[in-house]
Amino acid sequence: MASARTLSEHDSKLALAQHGARVSREEVVADPASAARAAASIGFPVVVKLVGERLAHKSERGLVKLGLRDAASVESAATELLGKKQPGDGEVSLLVAEQVGGSRELIVGMVRDPAFGVVVVIGAGGVTAEALGDTQMRLAPLTRNDLDDMLDSLATKAVYGEFRNQRPVNRDALWKIVDAVARVGASRTDVVSIDVNPVIVTADGEPVVVDALVELADEGASTPREVKIPRHSDDAFRALFDPRGVVVLGASTHPGKFGFVSLHNLLASGYKGKVAATNLSRENVLGIQTVESLTELPKGEYDLAFFCTPAAANESLIKQCAERGIKAAFVTSAGYGEADDAGKEAERNLVATAAQHGVLLAGPNGQGVVSTPSTLCAQIVAPYPPSGSISIASQSGNFVSSFMNLARSTGVGIARAVSAGNAAAVDVADFVEWMSRDEATRVVLSYVEGVTDGHRLREALARATSRKPVVMLKGGASAEGARAAASHTGAMASDIKVFDGLCRQLGVVRADTVDEAFDAAALMSTSPLPRGNRVAILTTAGGWGVVTADALSRDGVLQLAALPTEVMEQLDSLLPARWSRNNPVDCAGGETRDTIPAVLEVLAKSSAVDAVVYLGIGIQANQARLMREGGFHPDHGLARIVDYHERQDERFATAAHELSRDTGKPILVATELAVADPNNAGPATVQRLGGMCFASGPRAVRALAHAYEYARHRGLGHA
Repeated sequence: MASARTLSEHDSKLALAQHGARVSREEVVADPASAARAAASIGFPVVVKLVGERLAHKSERGLVKLGLRDAASVESAATELLGKKQPGDGEVSLLVAEQVGGSRELIVGMVRDPAFGVVVVIGAGGVTAEALGDTQMRLAPLTRNDLDDMLDSLATKAVYGEFRNQRPVNRDALWKIVDAVARVGASRTDVVSIDVNPVIVTADGEPVVVDALVELADEGASTPREVKIPRHSDDAFRALFDPRGVVVLGASTHPGKFGFVSLHNLLASGYKGKVAATNLSRENVLGIQTVESLTELPKGEYDLAFFCTPAAANESLIKQCAERGIKAAFVTSAGYGEADDAGKEAERNLVATAAQHGVLLAGPNGQGVVSTPSTLCAQIVAPYPPSGSISIASQSGNFVSSFMNLARSTGVGIARAVSAGNAAAVDVADFVEWMSRDEATRVVLSYVEGVTDGHRLREALARATSRKPVVMLKGGASAEGARAAASHTGAMASDIKVFDGLCRQLGVVRADTVDEAFDAAALMSTSPLPRGNRVAILTTAGGWGVVTADALSRDGVLQLAALPTEVMEQLDSLLPARWSRNNPVDCAGGETRDTIPAVLEVLAKSSAVDAVVYLGIGIQANQARLMREGGFHPDHGLARIVDYHERQDERFATAAHELSRDTGKPILVATELAVADPNNAGPATVQRLGGMCFASGPRAVRALAHAYEYARHRGLGHA
C-alpha cells in the first residue's frame, strides 16, 4: 500500500488560517531572486525553507535556513536549498517566512484515533517534543475550558505562564489555533494527522504557527463505515438485573462444573424469584427438578436465562428463550470471538439471532451478573457481596470478583455487578449508562481494556457522569499491558493518553489500581461529596499526620485548610499546650474522654474546612484486645477498662458519622486496623454505620481528591 500523502507546509498553514489560526507571514516562490523580493516585502529577518508535498521532515535534511537579514543572504540560502533537491522529492518550491522570535514553544496536533475519532494534542514543543513527551490529549469537539485544563495539566505549565519577564501565553489566541486544528480534522475525513510544531510563543505571549504538516490518508484507503447498534430498553436491563425468574441452561450434578456452581450460587444467595434448570438427563440438581428443554417451561414466568451450555447449542437456545418470553440471556460459554475465526463467525451469528428475537445478550465468555436488590447471584464463581450502592461493569470477570471481595472486607456494599465478557452485543458503555439511570446505584465502578467503539463510550460516559460519579480502571496502560489485554479478550487497548484525556474531559474518576478505584467508589457511595478542597487532618500521633499531609500536598488537588483564629482558640481550650497549633491538628497524646468528638465538631463545623481526615481510631480498642487476650482478664480491673476502651472507639466512630451527616461534609476515618484487625471496635463501628474505614491516611486523601475533582466537574461548591 502506498504511503500516506501530505499537504505542503504552506498549504497546511493555509488550511489552519482559514479556520482562524494565526500563522507566520510567508510567501511561496520558485527561484532565489523571487525569494529575495519576498523577504524584502515580509521584512527581515526571515526564514527560507525548501518545501513540497513529499518533504515532511525538513530540519533533518538541512532544508531550513534561519536568521537571514538581507537580500544577498536570502538568495545564497535559496540557491543552496534548491541544490539539495533529490530525485524522490517531487515538485519543490521555496518558502520565505518571517522569523518569529520567542524562547517558548508548543506543539499542537491532531490524530484520528481508530476508536475515538479526532483527538487533539497539546504539549511542550520544538525539537525536544518527542523526548519530553509532555503532552495532553482531548477528544474533539473541545471547549475553551478543555484548553485551560490541558495547559494547566502540563508538567511544563509554568513556562507558559508569566516566565522570565515574558507575558503568559495568550490563551484566547492559542484557543484559535487549537480550535482550527480540531476543525480541520473534523471537516476533512481524509486527514489522518496534523502536526503543528512549533507554535512559537513570543515575549508578549502571542502564539504563532511557524510550521505545520497535514497528513492525508492514502487515496486507496476506505473510511470505516459507522455501524448503528440498537440499544436495549430499561425493561431489558431490568430482566437481566431484576428478573422475575431465572433458568439455568445446562445444569449439572457435578460440583466442579459451571452448570452446578451457577445454580448453587443462585440458590445460596437467597434469590426469591422462580428458579428452573435444564439438563438433558432430567436430573435433580440441588433440589431442582430439571427439564430437558426450555420448551417444557411455561411462557412469561422467567426473564433471564443463564447459559452454561456448549457454544454450538446457544443460537438455537436463544430462539427458544424468545419463544418462552425470556428477555435477557447471560452466556458464560467460551469459544467465540476470543478463540479463532470460526468463533468470531459464531459470535456474529449469536448476536444477530439475539437482536432478531429481541433478547438482550450479555457475554459470551462472561462470568455472570449480581444484583443485591433482587438477591441475585447468577455467576460461575464467588463471591456474593453485601448490599450497597456501588454498581460494577467490567470487561474482566476477575475484576468483578476483586471489587466484590473488597466490598466484603470493607462492608461497603454493591448494588449491581456484571462482567461483559466479549461484549459482543452489550458492552461496558451500555452497562455504565444504564447503571447511571438505576435508582439503586449511587456510584458506577468500571474496568475496561480494549475500546472498539470510542464514540459510543464517550456518549455513554458523558451521560453517566452528568448523573453520578463514574470510577474507571483501565487495563493495557503500558505496552506490555496492551499486549496482555489483546490476548485476554481479543480487544486491543487504545492509547492510554487518549483514554486519560477522555476521562479528564468527562469528569470520569481515573484510577490506577484496584484499591484506588474501590476507595474512590466507596467514599462517594457512603459520604457527601466535598464542596471544596480545604482539608483538616486530625491525628492522635504526629507521624500519621505528617505522612497524610505529604500525600495531600503531592497530589496537588487538595490543600490543607488554614484554620481561622476562632478555630485555633477553640482548639486551645480542648487540647494541651503542646498540641501542634497547626493543621494537621496533632493532639499530642493529650486526649481526654471527650477530646476527639469535640475537636471533630470544631473542625467539621468551621466554614474554612470542607472535609476532615481523622487518623488514629482504634488505638484504645487495640489495647483492649491485648488486655483481653493477655491472660489477666477480667481481673485487676481489666474488664472495666477493656469495656471503656472499646466504647470510646465506638463513640469516636459514631461522632464522625453523625457530624458528616449533620454538616454535609466528608469526614474520613483511616487506620491500618481496618485491615490488620477489622473486628476492632473503631473500624468495625465505621463499617456498621455504613461508612468506609480507609487503610491509611494517604489512601483516604487520594479518594477524597477524586471525589473533589468529580464535584468540581459537576460545578458543585467552590473552587
